[in-house]
Amino acid sequence: MQKLTNKEEEIMHILWKLEKAFVKDVLAEIKDDKPHYNTLSTIIRNLEEKGFVTYKAYGKTHQYYPLISKEAYKKRFMSTAIENYFNSSYKNVVSFFAKEEKISVKELKEIIALIEKNPNHKK
Repeated sequence: MQKLTNKEEEIMHILWKLEKAFVKDVLAEIKDDKPHYNTLSTIIRNLEEKGFVTYKAYGKTHQYYPLISKEAYKKRFMSTAIENYFNSSYKNVVSFFAKEEKISVKELKEIIALIEKNPNHKK
């Protein structure tokens, strides 16, 4: 799976939300820094070339929809980030958030409870 630019990722979030859309529908969802219609169309075609979206043609217009689910992208994105920034250690991830005070003791206990409840968890 190829890496997406920030703008491509923004467009994918819109397509995941809308499920299927014409370029004008995607453009309507962009709040800040709206690109020109043709620029947006090019970005969506790039997403198609990368294998993230496809389309159904209606005459000369195309209705685009995701080929990659948000969940599949999230798993790949998180795996890459954990590998690149935390030496593939989930312990390092949790430690980072604890040190940055982004996760509370209560939340950590909830995570431990989820792990302990999982029947597939290796003890």
